[in-house]
Amino acid sequence: MKFIINREDLLSPLQQIVSVIEKRQTMPILSNVLLVMENDQLTLTGTDLEIQIIAKVNVANSTPGAITVPARKFLDICRLLPNGADIKLELQDDKVKILSNRSRFSLSCLPAENYPEFSESELEHHFVINAGQLKKALEKTIFCMANQDVRYYLNGLLLNISNSRLKLVGSDGHRLAVFEDQLEQPAGFEARIIMPRKGVQELNRLLDNPDIDLKVEFSSSNVRIFINNLVFSAKLVDAKYPDFSKVFGQEFLNQIHIQKQLFKEALTRVAILSNEKFKGVTLDITSDSMRISTHNPEHDEAEEELIIEYTGEPLTIAFNAQYLLDAVSNLDSELAVLTIASNISSCIIDEPNDSIYKFVVMPMRL
Repeated sequence: MKFIINREDLLSPLQQIVSVIEKRQTMPILSNVLLVMENDQLTLTGTDLEIQIIAKVNVANSTPGAITVPARKFLDICRLLPNGADIKLELQDDKVKILSNRSRFSLSCLPAENYPEFSESELEHHFVINAGQLKKALEKTIFCMANQDVRYYLNGLLLNISNSRLKLVGSDGHRLAVFEDQLEQPAGFEARIIMPRKGVQELNRLLDNPDIDLKVEFSSSNVRIFINNLVFSAKLVDAKYPDFSKVFGQEFLNQIHIQKQLFKEALTRVAILSNEKFKGVTLDITSDSMRISTHNPEHDEAEEELIIEYTGEPLTIAFNAQYLLDAVSNLDSELAVLTIASNISSCIIDEPNDSIYKFVVMPMRL
C-alpha cells in the first residue's frame, strides 16, 4: 500500500471521522481509522460500533492495500503539517511511514482484517431530503433530548415520515420540541425511527452544506445517510416512542402574545437570581401584563414586568427559566405565543402563524 495525497484532501474527511472514535475503547483497534486503497480510491472508516462514518477520496498513482492507523495521532500529524503539503504514505511490515517535505513519521499499526464489521440489516426504506432542511429540524429539537435517562427511548430523537410529511420530536420528559415540515419528494410510506443521541449530534455536525440533497436509507434497526463523499451510519434505538399527541389534544386557556426579544431579555435577567439547581421563575399573568419573579435560598429576589396581550382570568404558573429561554430562542417570529393548558399541566410555545415548530414545557412547583 502506497500513495501520495494533498494534506487538504486528507484532513477534512479525517477530522469528520475521528470525532466518532471514542478516546477510551474496549477494543484497541477501535481507536484506529481503517485505510483501504483500491482502484485509486482511498476509503477511510471510523466507528465505535454504534455509529460509523466512511469517507472516500480519489488518489492518483496508488498501490492497493489496507491497514488501520491510530486515528488521533494520524490526524494530529496531518493537521500540523504545512498548508498545501503533499503527504506520502507507505506501508512497511506493521508500520506506516508518513513523509512530507523534511518530516518523517512512523506509526505502529494493526492489521485491517481485525477491524470489526459494522453490522447493518437490509435497509428497506429510503427518502431524499435537503441538508439545510434536516439541519434546521435537528437544531430546533436536538436540545430537548434526554441525557442518560433510564427511559432510554428519550436519549434520542424521533423521526417520523408520513409520505411527504417529516416530523422530528425530542423530549426529556420535562419539555418537548416538535418540528414538522413538507418533504419536496414524497417518500411513499409511513415509518418512525428513534435516532440515538450521539448519532444525532454527529449528524448535525456533518451537515455543513445546506444546499445538497441527502439520501436517507433505514430499517427498523439501522439508518444510513449519504452526505457528498461521506456515508454516515448509526444503530437505532429499539423502542417505541411515547404518544405525545395527548398534550395537544387537551383544553387550553386563551393565548398570550408577547414580544419575543423582550421576554427573552427579561427571563435572562431574572434567572440570574433564581435557585441555581432548579432555575425556577414565577409568571403572574393578568389581562395586560406579565410579572416574572424569582428568589433563591440566599434571599435574593428579582422581578420584571412586561406588557402582553391576553384575555382571560389572571393566573400564576412557574417554569424552569432555561427551558423557556431554549424554546423562545428557537422561534423565528418576533412574537411568541404561549398557550397554557386549562388544568395548568403544560404550556405550548409557538409562533402566531401556522408554525412548523412547537415547544411544550411542563410547569414547576415552587
